[in-house]
Amino acid sequence: MLTLHCRVALVLLTLASGTGQLAAQGFEVEEATIADVHAAFLSGELTCVGLVQAYLDRIEAYDKQGPLLNAVATLNPRALDEAARLDEALAAGGLTGPLHCIPVLLKDQVETSDMRTTYGSALFADFVPERDATIVTRMKDAGAIIHAKTNMGEFASRYVGSGFGVIRNAYDPLRNPSGSSGGTSVGVAANFGMVGIGEDTGGSIRGPAAVASLVGLRPTLELVSRFGLMPANPTTDTQGPITRTVTDAAVLLSAIAGYDPNDPVTARAAGRVPESYEGGLGSDGLEGARIGVIREPMDESVDPDSEGFRQVRSRVDAAVADLRRLGAEVVDGVAVAGIETVNPVFGSNVYETEEATDAYLSEHANAPFKTLRSILLTGRVTPWRAAGMGGLLGKSTSDTGYGAYLQARDRIRRDVLVAMADHDLDALLYATFDHPVTLIAEDAETNPAPADQYGLGDNRLLSPITGFPALTVPGGFTADGLPVGIEFLGRPFTEAMLLRFGYAFEQGTGYRRPPESAPPLDGGR
Repeated sequence: MLTLHCRVALVLLTLASGTGQLAAQGFEVEEATIADVHAAFLSGELTCVGLVQAYLDRIEAYDKQGPLLNAVATLNPRALDEAARLDEALAAGGLTGPLHCIPVLLKDQVETSDMRTTYGSALFADFVPERDATIVTRMKDAGAIIHAKTNMGEFASRYVGSGFGVIRNAYDPLRNPSGSSGGTSVGVAANFGMVGIGEDTGGSIRGPAAVASLVGLRPTLELVSRFGLMPANPTTDTQGPITRTVTDAAVLLSAIAGYDPNDPVTARAAGRVPESYEGGLGSDGLEGARIGVIREPMDESVDPDSEGFRQVRSRVDAAVADLRRLGAEVVDGVAVAGIETVNPVFGSNVYETEEATDAYLSEHANAPFKTLRSILLTGRVTPWRAAGMGGLLGKSTSDTGYGAYLQARDRIRRDVLVAMADHDLDALLYATFDHPVTLIAEDAETNPAPADQYGLGDNRLLSPITGFPALTVPGGFTADGLPVGIEFLGRPFTEAMLLRFGYAFEQGTGYRRPPESAPPLDGGR
């Protein structure tokens, strides 16, 4: 390790010579991890300015040209200035925090006081909030740079928005990236940033991660503050990491987790957050773990005889074999009572959104619209999203149907806990989707009911309806080269355990690989 004096000399020399704006000074940015770049900073091999520039170069090359991934909504015009400041801080005293100069791709549902926040909609194209979300403040305090905000399905659903068009899957740009955090997942998969933040109401972290060969963590509902996040359904809304590795997800979670007085539900997290989520990771993390495999599809529209289902099922079979090889005790074919009700019960909650949205918008004096109804009356929301949101108007949590929904939700939560207790399980496992991601419909932007089979085989709703944490990790690829995500679900506040399982699985399989649509640029970027 170089002495502080040597580091100071190297960084100052690099900045003075102008080479700090070269992307990597010999450093390969593609698939780099937090630990990789921090080691390179300390050795003088890389500067923060160089790292940020490398990601900006990749965005320029692949986002609005080439494969037209369309993942990025807004670039931070001050990103390179912030990087230079962090280079100076490193020279003066070392890394400023666990996320020192980690470029973050932030879903455009999360408030930033220095960049616009559009929610994927043309209606909010010029809206700049007057505050930062709690997680933004926490990431910056840990040393991170929000170098770009990412496109998202309009008002947090799907992969299409009036503010930008269509996000494309990096592994096949003709296919959708899942949603609604598709911009973050595509950007992380294509190495447009080091790590990303997604939001998950009904699967919007894990779905996009699963179809992009990424790690996606939906935390326990009360673990991460939602302050500064436009809500959809507050009883299931949360946000969390989308990353290329489990370790990076753990580091990012450590930075954002914990009690926030601005989001009172997080008081339940007090005393339940470990010193770090990355500290317990090891290649032996699955030894002795008891994992129950759910085989029954939660989406009744998926055809078990289809080729797509068979391809995903073969990856689940391989994951089961991997788990056993890595030391886990597997209970294959766990039955959860009422599992077939998960998706319809989740979909029956039409009662929270209008109240929550109106209350949220009222907090912003400069918001261009103050109610969900006024947004829809413009006629400018994409047709599919407008049709869905229209069904939410006039509903409230005072309606009798809301009580029925809560009772059904609690039954599902109880039945999951019973199944886990009966089989003495640490976690449940299933495919995030029982079918590969589907093609983008040609009329996705104009048709209120596009025939794209979006979300086919969806198993994501078990986590949000119970409020339990779930981690999706790369499970390999289908014969057609499409990523498959394998998902672990645990009891509340077992994120450290799930990350331990995911890390051991990741290290023991090595399934992650980057997309061919965004190869290294000339010079290794």
